Amino acid sequence: MEIKKVLNVGGNSKAIQLPPQYSNFNHILLDIDPKGSPDIVCDARKLTTLEATQFDAVYCSHNLEHYYRHEVSLILAGFMHVLKDGGFAHIRVPDINEVMRVTIERGLDIDDILYQSQAGPIMVTDVLYGYNVEIEQSGQDFFAHKTGFTQKSLINVLQRSGFSKIYSGAGSFEINAFAFKGVPDKTALTLFNLPDN
Repeated sequence: MEIKKVLNVGGNSKAIQLPPQYSNFNHILLDIDPKGSPDIVCDARKLTTLEATQFDAVYCSHNLEHYYRHEVSLILAGFMHVLKDGGFAHIRVPDINEVMRVTIERGLDIDDILYQSQAGPIMVTDVLYGYNVEIEQSGQDFFAHKTGFTQKSLINVLQRSGFSKIYSGAGSFEINAFAFKGVPDKTALTLFNLPDN
């Protein structure tokens, strides 16, 4: 049986664990920064330069929002390019709708604390514009968020990019989407508890 391959786009380091559903996948890390020892050093906007249809899944956790809105379609075209038929892109991004709803509901200001994380307090501005401490320590503005997503806007951009079946959910200030190229793979639907309809 062929081992499935997942391309982890912008994962920074293999020390950062993928969700447990990927434990039997061959984990290929792609990042623009060679310091994390990625398997492939490549800007996500240039994914179409890689060999086509070689991955069963693309995992993109909290990376897509670091690009400008007009660049998102380039990245998604790259996902389509590297995915096998029936493969899927698993995308996680901050949920701007939820951030704004909670900010208004709690009467928060942009510099108020939205929630506590393992990294420390996360302010409203951190989610909207990127994690400030990381940007300050790195001196690299790439870490700043340049695009915001709602569940509806993420689904729309995935549809425009040609994904045929999209599942999405939101919670804990995050949107979690699965976008399939072609007919969804039944094994993947089972693995992630997605409905087969």
